[in-house]
Amino acid sequence: MADHDQRFDDVLPEALRFRSPAPLVDIGANLTHASFAGDFDAVLARARAANVTTLILTGTDRQHAEQAVALARRHPGFYATAGVHPHDASHWNGALAQAMRDLHRQPEVVAVGECGLDFNRNFSTPADQEYAFEAQLALAAQSGKPLFLHERDAGQRLREMLHAWRDDIGDAVVHCFTADRDTLFGYLDLDLHIGLTGWLCDERRGHHLRDLVKEIPLARLMVETDCPYLLPRNLPAKLKGRRHEPALLPWVVKEIAHWRGITEVELAQATTDTARRFFRLEPTT
Repeated sequence: MADHDQRFDDVLPEALRFRSPAPLVDIGANLTHASFAGDFDAVLARARAANVTTLILTGTDRQHAEQAVALARRHPGFYATAGVHPHDASHWNGALAQAMRDLHRQPEVVAVGECGLDFNRNFSTPADQEYAFEAQLALAAQSGKPLFLHERDAGQRLREMLHAWRDDIGDAVVHCFTADRDTLFGYLDLDLHIGLTGWLCDERRGHHLRDLVKEIPLARLMVETDCPYLLPRNLPAKLKGRRHEPALLPWVVKEIAHWRGITEVELAQATTDTARRFFRLEPTT
C-alpha cells in the first residue's frame, strides 16, 4: 500500500486524492489508449487507491478490443467490451463480423460495443453506420450479451433501430449520455440504461444535464470516466497534461450526487450494484 500511495501522490496533487466512500465501477475506460502506455501500472494503483475497484475497458475496434481482453486476463477486476465504433463503421465486413463474434465468446467480454450512431462528425457515412450497427445488434442478439452504445446527434434514428430489435436484444446502456430531455425519456421508454461522465461537470456544455440527473432511475444509472477524455471541470486543482483517468471517477460521482440531492455513498453503492447486475459480473469478495 505504501508503494501505491506514493505513486498516487506523484501524479495527482493532494487536493485531487479523493477516495470513494464505496467501491466504484468505471463502465467506460479507454485504457488501451496510447496515453496510458507509459504509466499503466501507476494508473491502476491510483484507481485502487481511489476505491475504483472494477473497470470495463472499452473496445472500439478489433485491435483495441483484443488489447482490452488481454488486459482483462492479466488484471483482476478488469473486463472488456468488443465492438466497432460508428466512426469506423466503413471498415465493417464479413471478416470483422467474425472477429467480433469470436471476441464475444470470450468470458472477459461483458458487452457488445462500443457501437451505435454518430451523426455529429460522420467520419463514416450514416448509411455505413446504420449497416454496421444493425450487424452488431444481430451479434448482441446472438451472444445474449448487453450492448454498450454510442450516440451523438442521432437519438431519433438510434431509438428507431433499437425499437425494431427490442424483443431480440437484452440490456443496453447509452454511454456518456449528453443529449436532451426528450432523448433521455425516449431511451428510458426503451428500458435502456444511462452512463454519465464528467460532461456533467462542464458548466460550458453540460449544464442541462444537471436538471436531468434526477429523472434517471438509480436502477438504470451507471458512472464512467470515458478516460482519457472528458476530464471533469469540477476538480479543485489543475492536473498536468489534463489526461483523465479512473482515479478521478469519485469527482464525477460527487457532482452527480450533488445534483440528485443524495449522498455520495448512496450514489456509489447504487451505480455499482446496477453495473454489476448489468454486466453480470462476479460477486466481489
